[in-house]
Amino acid sequence: MGHVYTKLWTHAIFSTKNGKHLIMPPLESRLQNFIHEQLLELGCPCRAINGMPDHIHILFLQHAGKSIAEIVRKVKGSSSFWINQNKLCIQKFSWQTGYAAFAVSESQVQRVFEYISNQKEHHQKENFSDEYKHIIDLHGLKAAEE
Repeated sequence: MGHVYTKLWTHAIFSTKNGKHLIMPPLESRLQNFIHEQLLELGCPCRAINGMPDHIHILFLQHAGKSIAEIVRKVKGSSSFWINQNKLCIQKFSWQTGYAAFAVSESQVQRVFEYISNQKEHHQKENFSDEYKHIIDLHGLKAAEE
């Protein structure tokens, strides 16, 4: 045998520190492009990135040699450093500690892609806190206390 084949789609979600509304236009599109490039450099092709001023959703293929924790840590660290170094936010930018990440089966990739792509419409009906609780419940999890 000798070969390793993996195709692990991951839906990751993380928010700004204290839920501050910091990801405003024109930062939003620049941040999405930056994260897309960071994921490519990590060997994690990105299918979708979108969010709201206080959080972001990402759908990407996980690199077989990297853990989700490592990928998210690098993306969050490099993006907050980049925002602050380039003064792209009116105040110091940082991400909230922690994240949520879920495996996505191949049969659900398009559904998750559409969900992420339609974040603006979705959040006209449901705020981030309710959305997060709903996703955690949907996956049969209990949010860990930080």
